[in-house]
Amino acid sequence: MDFCLKFDPATGQQYIASSKKGQAILRDPFTNKGSGFTARERVELELDGLLPPLVNNMKQQLERVYENYSNRANNIDKYIFLTGLQDRNETLFFRLVLDHIDEMMPIVYTPVVGEACQTFSHIYRRPRGLYIGFDQKKHIERILRHSPSKTPSIIVVTDGERILGLGDQGAGGMGIPIGKLNLYTICAGVSPFTTLPIMLDVGTNNEDRLKDPLYLGLRMKRVHGDEYQGFIDEFVAAVQKVFPKAVLQWEDFLKGNAIKQLNRFRDKLCTFNDDIQGTASVTVAGIFSGLRISGQAMRDQKVVFAGAGASAQGISDLIVAAMMEEGLTREEANARIWTVDSKGLVTKDRPELEEFKATYARSVEEVASYKCRNKSNITLEEVVVNAKPTILLGSSGSPGTFTENVVKAMARINKHSLIFPLSNPTSKAECTPEDAIRWSEGTAIVATGSPFAPVTYNGRKFRIGQSNNAYIFPGIGLAATVAHIRRLTIGMFLDAARALANQLTQEDLNEGALFPPLPRIRECSHAVACAVIKRAVKDGFADDDILENLNSSVTRAMWFPEYLPIRYEPK
Repeated sequence: MDFCLKFDPATGQQYIASSKKGQAILRDPFTNKGSGFTARERVELELDGLLPPLVNNMKQQLERVYENYSNRANNIDKYIFLTGLQDRNETLFFRLVLDHIDEMMPIVYTPVVGEACQTFSHIYRRPRGLYIGFDQKKHIERILRHSPSKTPSIIVVTDGERILGLGDQGAGGMGIPIGKLNLYTICAGVSPFTTLPIMLDVGTNNEDRLKDPLYLGLRMKRVHGDEYQGFIDEFVAAVQKVFPKAVLQWEDFLKGNAIKQLNRFRDKLCTFNDDIQGTASVTVAGIFSGLRISGQAMRDQKVVFAGAGASAQGISDLIVAAMMEEGLTREEANARIWTVDSKGLVTKDRPELEEFKATYARSVEEVASYKCRNKSNITLEEVVVNAKPTILLGSSGSPGTFTENVVKAMARINKHSLIFPLSNPTSKAECTPEDAIRWSEGTAIVATGSPFAPVTYNGRKFRIGQSNNAYIFPGIGLAATVAHIRRLTIGMFLDAARALANQLTQEDLNEGALFPPLPRIRECSHAVACAVIKRAVKDGFADDDILENLNSSVTRAMWFPEYLPIRYEPK
């Protein structure tokens, strides 16, 4: 970068020292202020004459860009507008989204980012991040050194194979790392100067993409097996060499690859998979919050999963950890979880079970006592009737999975049942919150994976809390960068969940909401970061000197989108 942040002891303020002037300043989204450059800056940086004469403050600029945003006809046009604004002026972009977070977060990430990934090659404007193709596997280290940030704090990487619930999007999956890193900045104040999105292009099996003449990715079928793993190994080795202090987040990999890479590298560098661990942490936070309403303990819960993918594995593992901290043995905790996939209830007599499914598979003896039509394919409704769960979690990606009969069965069993249709985007949700509340006659405690409007039932208004990973992973990343955490453990994600649940006020709970409103998300990230750092020190993965003045240290590390003075300082 041709600029850096410095501190002026005379004024007690930070400023940006730039080695460039004129058009170069305006072309860099990190230094461009548009009409916001002061009169002094315009002279010193040789901008006079290149801008309209009137100096605008940020409030005036925000009014202008919000007007332009509001005039866009549909969500994808709004996404394109925001992307264009970010390409011109990073600070103004982040301030706009932060000031309108309820309205714009669904645009910059789920659900609209899904459509953006599908149309990525058609709406592409300017490059952002790094693209590493399978055909460049011998040059990964060199490519990493091309990063705009020479010392990135957080890297988000995808191979584009399982984008949200939309499947293989190939190179279009780059929209996900870009969007994730935007949320790191919006929600936790991780500096955008230090984030790096990466797309690993190993081909695509999406025929629509391969046939598209505008498709920007490699025109080849996906690489699998040893070749694929060798490529991933080369990538991680290069990251460890070039960016040894960076946090590496895996995003939207196919289930088998996601689990394999996490297990392969979790003890070798500071890395995590948000689809597995972030989803688990925010879901368990929602459960902790729901139990504050029902008045029950975690150890007494019975949990049924609809869907047995990577996210279900992560959630299950964290629930088990929470139950064990409340006194259950691992075997006792495992026995309180049921999984239902496309073939019905997962049972021990099913051949060739994956390790995760085998862990929570039900015994033949138990299933023999079930009242059901077909013991070889026990439906979700039959599992609910026989197992009598208190919690129903959806990670199936199949809309309509939580039928009226399923929800009513949960309501008959429990005074308050926790029903979480977590699949996203919105079109993939197992049911709508309105259906869950209406079918349960207002007794269901609901959280969703995508944003939904409040629901009114029998005169009571329910605010629907979104089980959004953005409540967790930005705080995790903030913690890792502030405390230089060496490894991320399951205990850190569990303490992050507790910290988030503790951010719920009684007013939130009275509204039936299991998560704080989005305008409070930076407070949540601060609490999560502090909790994770404390656990990291306890687990021996961070130095204990960070605990001195911890709250203020985390606060100081949180970047806020406001213009800093810019001074010309030649190299």
